[in-house]
Amino acid sequence: MMRWLLLFIAFPLLSHAAVERLVTLGGDVTEIVYALDAEQSLVARDSTSSWPPAAQKLPDVGYLRQLNAEGILALRPQLVLASAQAQPSLVLHKVQASGVKVVNVPGGESLSAIDNKVAVIAEALGKTAAGDALRQQLQQQIAAIPTQPVAKRVLFILSHGGMNTLVAGQHTAADGAIRAAGLQNAMQGFDHYRAMSQ
Repeated sequence: MMRWLLLFIAFPLLSHAAVERLVTLGGDVTEIVYALDAEQSLVARDSTSSWPPAAQKLPDVGYLRQLNAEGILALRPQLVLASAQAQPSLVLHKVQASGVKVVNVPGGESLSAIDNKVAVIAEALGKTAAGDALRQQLQQQIAAIPTQPVAKRVLFILSHGGMNTLVAGQHTAADGAIRAAGLQNAMQGFDHYRAMSQ
């Protein structure tokens, strides 16, 4: 009877045991892990995770939208935190089927999406108190951003690693950042990214 009681008491502690081997997929996810002071668990990141500079010293599992399960599994992670942009989703299913916990971090191109991302990541890492503090800090910083629109149009051009040059349309992270700054995205009338005509 005493053993069952001890197990019952210890279960909450075991369910949030420290993650020792973590892989992050997505620059936003990696930045939040560092902001939560949980980087000591990181064993790898994807190629979009370039900030903070210390993240670049970690092994790279490849580009966020062209992942392969073998590259991730070779690092023997206990937990994979995956951005909503991580693809192909079949790869993440294969990683999960191999016994690795995969947590999908919700996306969103608005500043308000950051709060939910922090909450999900903090919960997965067992750092809810640090997550609450970070969320409060970010909410204060976001509230301090001037909301007065500026009549300027901005063009966001993406040129990454030999890929075709793309421009950001509506409903992209770049569009969200442009609008959050009170500016207007010059590329209207289409969603996502498109190849830039020469």
